[in-house]
Order: sequence, then C-alpha cells, then structure tokens
Amino acid sequence: MVITEIEDLRRLHRRRVPRMFYDYVDTGAWTGSTYRANSEDFDRILFRQRVARNIEARSLAATMMGEAVSMPVALAPVGLLGMQHPDGEIHAARAAKAKGVPFTLSTMSICSLEEIAEATGAPFWFQLYTLRDEEFLDDILDRARRARVTVLVLTLDLTIQGQRHKDLKNRMTAPPRLTAGNLLNIALHPRWALGMLGTRRRGFGNILGHARGVTNMGDLMEWTSRQFDQRLDWARVEEIIRKWGGPVILKGINDAEDARRGLDTGAQAILVSNHGGRQLDGAPSTIRALPSIRRAVGADYPLYLDGGIQSGQAALKAIANGADGVFVGRAFTYGLGAMGQAGVECALDIIRREMDITMALCGVNDIGDFGPDCLWSGEDQANSQQGSD
Repeated sequence: MVITEIEDLRRLHRRRVPRMFYDYVDTGAWTGSTYRANSEDFDRILFRQRVARNIEARSLAATMMGEAVSMPVALAPVGLLGMQHPDGEIHAARAAKAKGVPFTLSTMSICSLEEIAEATGAPFWFQLYTLRDEEFLDDILDRARRARVTVLVLTLDLTIQGQRHKDLKNRMTAPPRLTAGNLLNIALHPRWALGMLGTRRRGFGNILGHARGVTNMGDLMEWTSRQFDQRLDWARVEEIIRKWGGPVILKGINDAEDARRGLDTGAQAILVSNHGGRQLDGAPSTIRALPSIRRAVGADYPLYLDGGIQSGQAALKAIANGADGVFVGRAFTYGLGAMGQAGVECALDIIRREMDITMALCGVNDIGDFGPDCLWSGEDQANSQQGSD
C-alpha cells in the first residue's frame, strides 16, 4: 500500500485495530456535528498562491513553550494509546523524539510516566485532568517532575463526560471485556491480539497501583467515575498551577471570555480545544473560535490549537489565523494503530511535507512569516480590483 496522506493511515488503522478502539478515536459526542466541523471548517479557508518569490531557503523550525522544535506541531494527549498498538505511548513518544516534536502523555495512558521516561530518555509533556483525589493529584505531579516532564497541559473541559454513542454501544474498556462479541472482533485482528499478548501493559499505568485503593480494573472503574471534578473553578485552576510550579498550557478553552480569564491564572499558554468534538456537541470548531481568542489574549501570548488537524495544510491555516502551533491527535493515532512507531513517524512526515510544499507555493520561506496575508479573501481581491479600475 502506498501511503501518501493521513487518510491512508486511517484506513489501515481501521483494518488492524479492534472496532471499539478504532471507534474510540474516530468519533465525536452525540451527533458528531462539532467533530465534523473541526475538519470541515478548514476547507472554507483558502491560500493565496504566490509566484516568483525565491523559495529556496525554507524552514519550518520554531519554538513551542520555549523548546526548539523541527516544526510547530506537537503530539496531543490521547488516552488509551496502548490499546491502539501494544505499548503505544512508548512508540508515539519515540517517534516524536525522532522527528523533533513534543510528545504529550495523557493521564489516561496505558504506559506510565515512568515507563515513558525510561523508554525515551528524553523530556516530554504531560496532560493532567482536574481530579478530586488530592492525594493522587499531588503524587502524580511529583511523579511527573521526577520523569522530567517539562510542560503540564491542564485539561479544563472534562468535568463531566460528553456522551459518545459508539463508546457506550461498544462498552469500551481497557483492557476489553472478554465478551463473545469482543472475542470475535479480536480474533479478526490477529496482529493486534498477538501484540497485546506480548506486553504486560494493558491497564491505566498512571493510576493502577498509584491511586489509593485501586489495585484492579474493577477498583479503577469505580475510582474513575468519582474523579471528574464538577466543582472546578478558576481558583482551583490557579491552585493546580501553583502546585506544579512550572510551565502550564490550559487545554479546552474555546471561548474568548474564558481565554481572557485564563490569562489571569499564570498559565504560560492556551490550547484552543473542544476535546476533538468529544464533549459539547454543537460547539463551534476550534478554527472558527481561534480568531476571537487571539484578539482576546493579544498578539504575543502563546496560543495553540487542536481539532481537525489532519494535514499540513490545516496546520498552516491555523497558524495563519493566529495559532503559534498545533497539536495533532487523531492523525498520529491512525499511524500508531496502523504501524506503531513507524506509522507515527509517517504521519509526522506527511504533515511536514504538506506544510513545506504549501508554504513554498504561497511564496514563504520561514514558518514565522506565515500569517494572515497568506490567506485568500475574495472580498479583498474584489476591493483591490475595484481600486485599480
């Protein structure tokens, strides 16, 4: 199979991974309208094609959170990566290291903080949910420091879980329940099944054996159901930021007023996100919300975006609309489920190639110069023409 785009990886992922775990990635909440809009709204944004601009010396090199990166793209936190591919978080972290971009480990990962640190020997980022268990919260922050986590990505939009029909119908768990339907589906994916038999990592590594009283999957499910903190407010956000004491990105902001309030917390950056359309269905896409959020926080405050970034062109459109960089989630997860570390590297190579070629055809040499003037506006073009008549 010749792989030239992220869609090729998605199709391969779907063939190689049991349905419940593919559906976990490739679905949104309720009707999926926000999930679809995250991608479709990028299609309405057009580039300006420029010529005779000398594009020989192009560079995508940038910084994210003060760290040098090969391109302004980070791997977003995705739960259960170790169910997409055996030891999936390790494969993804190694791919990110190889390609010079940040990797963000989810709280709900299969591989633990310590296992990622040991496997990669490199600093990485860590996503944290605002959980009720204060003892566990303090402990996992200490563990993150010891694991050389450099940036904390604090998720604000999961104080209650949005309804995801496919997950409920699949009765999705990690590891999967051994029902007749699941056993049949696993049997149809022998590559995945054999890989899972070869690893001991099948539960939530950051939680099992670390949260008090959680020693098995039954304990874990009960503990998790109690942990979503519906009392979360800005005072609690500020408290967690103080506890961490290092760089923080606020993830899950999709509204200008919330963005303005986020500035007061002491966080170093905001990640414009609607949880991939997996929480509030009917909310605007992140690319649609981005311009107003950029105006709210000002020109210089670090602002990132996720949601719908499944090509290098989408990444450039986000950057031209005010993002300093993007996080990719589904795109690299498709690669992981398809081919492990090689698939994640392939996804990043595709995104990089698409960014480079598109930047060249827009007549831009440096990613830092890719701004609003690289986007086409029919109204501006008409006004320009009228002025010359």
